[in-house]
Amino acid sequence: MINGFYDAAGGMVTQFNKLNVISNNLANVNTPGFKQDDIIIGEYERLFSTKRDKLPLQNNTKQAAKFLNRNLNKVPIVVAEYTNFSIGNLQKTSNPLDVALKQKDSFFVVDFNGEKLTRAGNFNLDSNGYLVTKEGYKVLDVNNKPIQIPLNASKIVINNDGDIYVDNEKIAKLKVVSIDNLQTLKKIGNTMWQFNPNRAKVLKTNITLQGFLEKSNVNPITEMTGLIETNRLVEEYQKVMTTFMDDLNQDAINKLASIRA
Repeated sequence: MINGFYDAAGGMVTQFNKLNVISNNLANVNTPGFKQDDIIIGEYERLFSTKRDKLPLQNNTKQAAKFLNRNLNKVPIVVAEYTNFSIGNLQKTSNPLDVALKQKDSFFVVDFNGEKLTRAGNFNLDSNGYLVTKEGYKVLDVNNKPIQIPLNASKIVINNDGDIYVDNEKIAKLKVVSIDNLQTLKKIGNTMWQFNPNRAKVLKTNITLQGFLEKSNVNPITEMTGLIETNRLVEEYQKVMTTFMDDLNQDAINKLASIRA
């Protein structure tokens, strides 16, 4: 009986994790450059079987048994969390400081305690004329230097190759890189990623769209459906746990009464 209680408890914890991911996705439906997160759910027994041969002890021994709790064989657990890097819808803003990227594996490089990546192209100018993200992090050029634009500039043009022209004079080129394996990126916050420079390639042509903004790729209808389903699963697991607890308590009371008799 206790095995079923473990299974239900593990299932409910897993669904709580999924609720957190879905809630964060919904909270960022309107965040430019945000990429949807999701989780993969598996079971303990299957994961154990794939790793069993790598354990330091032979199977079917008392020592090896310490690695396997048979009460947890079927408990669902979070195997992995991953990000969907598909391109979000492009919104035309006509704002010269709004820039979208054309390829799903390309990113702007910004200075945030070292080089970090982002797809959020809703840039601004700070008080010193530096091109910055919404959070205030400086956008870098191909020479790894912050991009500074004169505050009195009357015309700012960013062409398809990422070249920045101020009043018809080229002053910098956006540093845009592509990543060969997107799953190696580590998410920081909602719109930034930490990356391995060895996996990055600097792009030089046909990379940007000025006056457009990439919206979040979260589908709110799909996420709301997932939220409702997950909430229902949590409720079902809770009912199962309550039933097990009632049965366990009743069993304990009956056994205790028989022992005393």
